[in-house]
Amino acid sequence: MTSEELVLGIDFGGTKVALGLARRDGTLLATRRLDTDAAAGAEQVVTRALAGARSLVSDAYAHLGSVGVVSPGIVLPDRILLAPNVPGWERLHLKELVAAEFPDLPIAVGTDAKAAALAEWKWGTLAGADPAVFLSLGTGIAAAVLVGGRLLTGANGAAGEIGYNLLAPPDTDGFASGAAPLEEAVGGRGLGSRASALLGRPVTAGELFALARENTQAKELVTAALDELSMHVANLAIAFDPQRVAVGGGLVRSADVLLPALRDRLAAAVPFPPELVPARFDQDASLLGAVALAL
Repeated sequence: MTSEELVLGIDFGGTKVALGLARRDGTLLATRRLDTDAAAGAEQVVTRALAGARSLVSDAYAHLGSVGVVSPGIVLPDRILLAPNVPGWERLHLKELVAAEFPDLPIAVGTDAKAAALAEWKWGTLAGADPAVFLSLGTGIAAAVLVGGRLLTGANGAAGEIGYNLLAPPDTDGFASGAAPLEEAVGGRGLGSRASALLGRPVTAGELFALARENTQAKELVTAALDELSMHVANLAIAFDPQRVAVGGGLVRSADVLLPALRDRLAAAVPFPPELVPARFDQDASLLGAVALAL
C-alpha cells in the first residue's frame, strides 16, 4: 500500500466502532465501521473490533507504527470510568486487550472527545487557536479544552465532562444518583426520547431538528434544549476565555439551527466571545483523534 509508517485508529462508540488506517498527516487510507451491539456486552465488541482491525491492516501490517484507541469515559489501565452505555465496558482492560492483538507496537488509549479535540487542533478548525475548546454534541455531551496545544485532562482525567452539569440550584440528582443532567436534557439520546414521547412515535434527535421547522411542539422542544445548551457553552467560554470553539458530533448535522443559537448566546453573555466554528472532521473526529493520540 505504501512504504511510509502508518497509524491504526480504533474508535469505540456507543452505537458503532470506527476503524481507520491513516498516514501520519491524518489522511485516512482505509476505514471500516461495525455496529457496537451494546446489548450483547463489552467483550464481543472488542473481539469483533480487533478482528476487523487486523483484517483492515493485513496488507500494510509491516508498515504499522502505532495504534490509537479511544472510547467514551475515562480510560484507565485497569478500567474505564463514566462509560455506562455498554454492559461490562467499565471493567475492560482496553489497552491490554489491544496490545495482545498488536504486540510490539506502541498503544495509546484515551477519551474520545478529548482525542477529537487533539485532531481538530493538529489538522482541523482549532489549528493555531489558544486556548481552544472542542464541543462534542451527539448521543452524549462533552467538551475538551486545549492550552498551548496540550489537553487539559484534570486530576482524574474528567475535565470537560459537562454532561454532568447541574441545570438549576434546586437540582439534587447528579452523578452520585446516576444522573447526567445536561446530557439527559440536550444529548441526542435524551432529545430523541423526549421527542418520541411528545410526538407518539419513534423520533431521533436529527429528525426532531428537521420537524422543528414545521411542527410547533418539536420547535418548542428544540428551542428549550438550545436555550439550556447555549447557557452552559457560554459559561464554559467565560471560565476558559478560549480563542475558538469548534463544534462536532452528530447534532452538527443540524448546524443551521444549532450554531446560530450558540453564537447569539456567546455574543450576549461572554465578555470576550470566542470564534465559533463547525469541526472540520464532523463524524470522523474521534477516529482521527485516535490517530492523533497514537502520534
